[in-house]
Amino acid sequence: MNWAIETFDLCRTFKLKKSKNKKGIGNKGEKLIALDNANIKIHQGELFGLLGPNGAGKTTLIKILSTLLLPTSGTAFVDGIDVVRYPERVRRRINMVSGGEHCGYGILTVRETLWMFSQFYGISGEVAFRRIDQLLEILKMEEFAKTKIGKLSTGLRQKLNFMRGFVCDPKIMFLDEPTLGLDVQIARDVRAYIKTWMKENPERTALLTTHYMAEAEELCDRVAIIDKGKVLVCDTPQNLKRSLAKEAVFHIEIPLLVNGMEKLSKIPGVKQFAYQHKSHLGRTELKFILEEESAISNVTEVLSSNGSKIISLSKMEPSLEDVFVALVGRGLKDEN
Repeated sequence: MNWAIETFDLCRTFKLKKSKNKKGIGNKGEKLIALDNANIKIHQGELFGLLGPNGAGKTTLIKILSTLLLPTSGTAFVDGIDVVRYPERVRRRINMVSGGEHCGYGILTVRETLWMFSQFYGISGEVAFRRIDQLLEILKMEEFAKTKIGKLSTGLRQKLNFMRGFVCDPKIMFLDEPTLGLDVQIARDVRAYIKTWMKENPERTALLTTHYMAEAEELCDRVAIIDKGKVLVCDTPQNLKRSLAKEAVFHIEIPLLVNGMEKLSKIPGVKQFAYQHKSHLGRTELKFILEEESAISNVTEVLSSNGSKIISLSKMEPSLEDVFVALVGRGLKDEN
């Protein structure tokens, strides 16, 4: 088996800065565990998803794999190369795109910026111009080719940052929330290009982190769910959803309820519980994963006793979001 990425008991800890509270008691340089014996294997040619709440260790893992950060212990290989011993060799094979970041200088145009980054990788002029033209066409940026970066909208700047990552045509691409903050159409263009790029060459590999479950289901061959630095599970989205098929999943909408959420998670028969406030609609969306379907009567009874009118109630087929809730205990939407 050809592995594009392998990690073995990968750990990373950060020493917290010493601080004192009002009583003069400090944390004595406590450590934060960002990665805790993380083991991941990604096939060559695979589009692999890494899901987890904020602070789970996703970005730390990508930074180690892309040689931007050293592990505390354990080993990691990218394209069969040790990232600690031979970082220069790894960098020739990879690139990274992080959502929300901008690239280049405001006085340069879009085309000039892409050309500049192509030259950082030593790409010949003929190849570079061909790739730039293809990227501009596919991602619908041709009309902005001669526009200076300083005059681009935020979404178009992020789109340019995405294009910058692909202009060197890496063998392995790290995509850290590439559609973060993008409008619907631009995000759709980005996802379409990722799928096309992967299909064009079976040797290409991509590692994607995202907060959008629908994006992970659409793009990823396999996904791993990580929390508190530990890899909890790794499988195809279909198999992960199938593993939860025995559970009863219910979605309930009630008028906006700010307090009393902890009480709902303790209802008999509730295995996991998550919620999302939709203040603009005056509603709260509840998600219950129950040990058995009959436990829904306990849920409706508690809601009724609290004076919460049920606007809608539906039983759902398990989704990737439900798998996440079952493992982590909260939804990704609860983070935002």
